[in-house]
Amino acid sequence: MRSVDDILALMGGPEAAAQACQIGTEAIRKWRQSRAIPAKHWPAIIAATGLSLSDMPGAKITNSDVPTETPALSDAHTPPAGATAALVLADGAVFWGAGFGAHGTNVAEICFNTGMTGYQETLTDPSYAGQIITFTFPHIGNVGTNNEDIEATSPAARGLIVKQDVTEPANYRATLHLQEWLKRWNLPGLCGVDTRALTARIRDGGAPNGVLHFPADGRFDIPALVKMARDWPGLEGMDLAKEVTTRQAYTWEEGLWQWGEGFAPSPAKKHKVVAVDYGAKRNILRCLADAGCEVTVLPATATAEDILRHQPDGVFLSNGPGDPAATGAYAVPAIQGVLEKQVPVFGICLGHQLLALALGAKTYKLDRGHRGANQPVQDLETGKVEITSQNHGFAVDEKTLPGNVRVTHRSLFDGTNEGIAATDRPAFSVQYHPEASPGPSDSHYLFHRFTALMEKAR
Repeated sequence: MRSVDDILALMGGPEAAAQACQIGTEAIRKWRQSRAIPAKHWPAIIAATGLSLSDMPGAKITNSDVPTETPALSDAHTPPAGATAALVLADGAVFWGAGFGAHGTNVAEICFNTGMTGYQETLTDPSYAGQIITFTFPHIGNVGTNNEDIEATSPAARGLIVKQDVTEPANYRATLHLQEWLKRWNLPGLCGVDTRALTARIRDGGAPNGVLHFPADGRFDIPALVKMARDWPGLEGMDLAKEVTTRQAYTWEEGLWQWGEGFAPSPAKKHKVVAVDYGAKRNILRCLADAGCEVTVLPATATAEDILRHQPDGVFLSNGPGDPAATGAYAVPAIQGVLEKQVPVFGICLGHQLLALALGAKTYKLDRGHRGANQPVQDLETGKVEITSQNHGFAVDEKTLPGNVRVTHRSLFDGTNEGIAATDRPAFSVQYHPEASPGPSDSHYLFHRFTALMEKAR
């Protein structure tokens, strides 16, 4: 009989053992405390190490403990009982679970979101294009869905992974079960996964490529799915703004949502704003309208001439997905043309990164990214700390900022850049989402800072 520590060493360590057995590292800790491994995990250990039943530490072996057939290593590709879907990573790791929503096979970057509310807003945030979202909060789907809590015409994410089964909605605003809503948008989901283990894997190793496979016929070709994940190029160098942007210009009138009243009409309009849509959320446009802006939305590919033709008092650069350096190929010249005319500019998220590029800085891909509604950011000008909503996988490299740009905000999680302002022109931006939705409203003041900048310029 081998000791627990011997077996963990043969499996490549606690995290590798947790992955092979589809459990969390807390369970591994309990193995060590009890000096035993539950019999239900023996087949996976035998398959991973080549050991025999006699090597397993634990209680006395009885016929009820031992499976009638001991799986071979290749049987790791066989779905366990009850599994109808799987997440297959580029390194060959497989997370089995139950599928829900629409049948399908989607490849994307696997990320995690720590928000406790607002899963519908998250799934429809265009910034999640090219990504499959792991929700760390276990109760996803319990408030159902409705037609108000959406941030774009259709979901941008390519799938979702949750811990617990989706339950019946228990909220007075629900109009549709999450399961049916996902089917309507042809979006697959995977539940029954140890999301803590998957999140730890992303945290420690970076966001991997993966395939969410929920087949209608129940067939799993794991080697082919691994190849699909490995062949996907990843988000670095990928321009996704063109996929989610509006195809034509339009005006936005709707104001913020009011309890018991729905979306309020926008107040009197004082400023003409052109919002460049790199993947804009609706609540951003509502915040601009609520701040007294007459909002005209233009496609991501709009040129400086297209923007200035509207004679705006200010230009807003929206959030969006993908690599800012790739989107910058066409966005940066347009932004530079606006800056040359001294028109006030306000950018958020991807818009923040694009403004930095237009001012001469560079961006880089983060190992993990910031995704959630509990991200602390310090305003360096006031010293105040804001709890912010964020969703980005790239960041501005402060070392490359030119002398005419100052840093205004910084992340208190990892020290990365969260805001800049130009010193020789009316332009500023933040990395986070001041409109929230979901998330706290600590940063709504930035929309009024934008209107004050336009008033001063006028």
